[in-house]
Amino acid sequence: MIKCIVVDDEPLARSLLEGHIAEVPFLEHLGSFKDGVEAIDFLRTTTVDVIFLDIQMPKLTGIDVLKTITSPPKVIFTTAYREYALESYEYEAVDYLLKPVTFTRFFKAVNKLLPLSEDVGSRTHGLPVEHIYVAFNKKRIKVVLDQVLYIESVKDYIRIHLEDKRLVVKEQLGRFAEQLPSHFLRTHRSYVVNTNKITAYTALDVEIGDKEIPIGGKYKEYVFGLLKAMAKRG
Repeated sequence: MIKCIVVDDEPLARSLLEGHIAEVPFLEHLGSFKDGVEAIDFLRTTTVDVIFLDIQMPKLTGIDVLKTITSPPKVIFTTAYREYALESYEYEAVDYLLKPVTFTRFFKAVNKLLPLSEDVGSRTHGLPVEHIYVAFNKKRIKVVLDQVLYIESVKDYIRIHLEDKRLVVKEQLGRFAEQLPSHFLRTHRSYVVNTNKITAYTALDVEIGDKEIPIGGKYKEYVFGLLKAMAKRG
């Protein structure tokens, strides 16, 4: 997961970016701040991988924020003003998004962070996660992750499809997916798959045995990029 924060003095702009972040499986939103002072205070104690940073703000501009931080994270600027674009690249910005930021443009920008995602994965998954425990029938049941085929969201529940059975657990898919190691991939708002179990894939779905699991439009670029990278590795 790539840890990110939003810094913008406009409530609607913050809300829009938060919604976009929630749709991207490899982004983890740690917080939103209405000005640079709040953000700098947060960054003193918390490690962040990328900031979605407005430029024109009261107290401190986005540029002022970057100048204040000793070792700033990656930054994606979000602003209503085109004239700051040239200056933004002096700070090695990942991208420069003009408001209102559409999801398509946002998703294109955050995909530039995928090499960073690999670095984060190497830090957070240093020790392999082999199993987790889930609440099932008033018990905590051990689930061996190598036996998981895919996970499906059904309203307020998830179905964990294993090689020999299926478990229904009261949990949100996004929150559950955060516990899983990096070879689990969200292909759709309702599905997470174990990439080690994929037997084939098309432009529309991935296949695990005879089960066809859809690839959502918002996830296609990320899913195909990851599957191609996996194919090159072996």
